[in-house]
Amino acid sequence: MGCCGKVRQSIGSALRRPDAGNASPPRRLNPVFAYTGATALTVRGPVSGRLYRFDRTGARLAVDPRDRPALARVPHLREVG
Repeated sequence: MGCCGKVRQSIGSALRRPDAGNASPPRRLNPVFAYTGATALTVRGPVSGRLYRFDRTGARLAVDPRDRPALARVPHLREVG
């Protein structure tokens, strides 16, 4: 009879993550928007329900990716990253 330990060992080695040196850099998951208006702006994300408060010109916030399409249509907001 064979030992099942060798099978487990081979499966475990196949499922291991690649070395950190070989992995690509992490991708930013949340888009960033900048505010270009003159006063403060508060926007509610229609999907997440989250409130985004841009308190001054040039303010930048990371937003939920699900809210991205709606915020892209808001005047004085532009995606910067």
